[in-house]
Amino acid sequence: MSGAAVLAVFRKELQDALRDRRTLLAVLLSAVAVGPLVLALVGMLVGDIERRAEARTVLVAGIERAPTLANYLARQTWEVRPAPAGYEDALRRGRLGEPVLVVPADFESALARGEPPVLEIVHSASDQRAQAGRGRVQALLRGFGQEQAALRLAMRGVAPAALEIVRVEERDLADAAARGAQMARLVPFFVLMAVLYGALNAALDTTAGERERGSLEPLLMTPAPRWAIVLGKWAAVAAVGMLIALLACLSFLPGQWLLRSETMSALFRFGIHEALAFAALLLPLAGALSALLLAVAIRCRSFKEAQASATIVVMLVSVLPMVTLFNQQGEQRWHLWVPALAQSALMGRVLEGAPLPWADLLPSLAACLLLGALALAYVARVLARSAVR
Repeated sequence: MSGAAVLAVFRKELQDALRDRRTLLAVLLSAVAVGPLVLALVGMLVGDIERRAEARTVLVAGIERAPTLANYLARQTWEVRPAPAGYEDALRRGRLGEPVLVVPADFESALARGEPPVLEIVHSASDQRAQAGRGRVQALLRGFGQEQAALRLAMRGVAPAALEIVRVEERDLADAAARGAQMARLVPFFVLMAVLYGALNAALDTTAGERERGSLEPLLMTPAPRWAIVLGKWAAVAAVGMLIALLACLSFLPGQWLLRSETMSALFRFGIHEALAFAALLLPLAGALSALLLAVAIRCRSFKEAQASATIVVMLVSVLPMVTLFNQQGEQRWHLWVPALAQSALMGRVLEGAPLPWADLLPSLAACLLLGALALAYVARVLARSAVR
């Protein structure tokens, strides 16, 4: 009888949650479509930076004053374009998109005397595109300076290698999966928020919403045990949250088709295996968040009051994954004991292709089970008091 009561409440609450199609559609669009859309926008940004890097063009004011520099740029297959009139004003307004190299009038004479001429790179911190191109121009000028220094040493009979005391070579230990994980850092955050917002409306509606409509008291008057009612409501809310989360994970699969950057397309690896692993990691979190939202909203007398109270939960779940971004010491052991933070760290490992031992999975599972059990016990206690009243 108790199992049948849980199933009956679950069906009823699930139908109520799916019946509000307007709210469900808004949650689907916000949780499922925003992630791939942001991914596509990031891909467009990276693709634009790549195209600018491949263009190999530089804006120069006064290139006729520096034939030596012009010869070097031509040998490096860079196209020199004259800076437009009023380039400073255009940079301030963010309309130019590229830094401008300004050559002084005494460039060649200073170079002949062995004095370092002053080259000025004009840019604006408010123009992000010009900021991105500043590094390319600086690297180009460093190459020109190294070539001139080597020529001067050779003219004096000194081998340029004599001044090279040490040679530095870099070796990156990150594999392709780890580098691709850096590109996909946004995915765990959007999936976490999909779980939260998927369960939020259902949890508020099944508690404060029913109290406001006057349908909660008749439900408590039925012979069904209080824990059966609580479990049925909790299962329905968790199911809606997991459904939204699963759709959010699967939406990134076709979302990769929108990537216009070859680098991101090659590094971003998110397939059906990663989507299913994300869903498995989010299952205990969905249960814990559903129970917590029920506990927050059960004492509220209106839907608006419940929304205001649930803001704290939304803020905590939004802020917790950022701990790994601001923590310079890397992942800590206690991170695995904090719901939402643990899932974010574990999903990052999935993207990197790292193994997930049970010793790392059990803390997050235990924390979610403990949080969910405490929250459901509180909801059952509040409902029992409401029934007595």
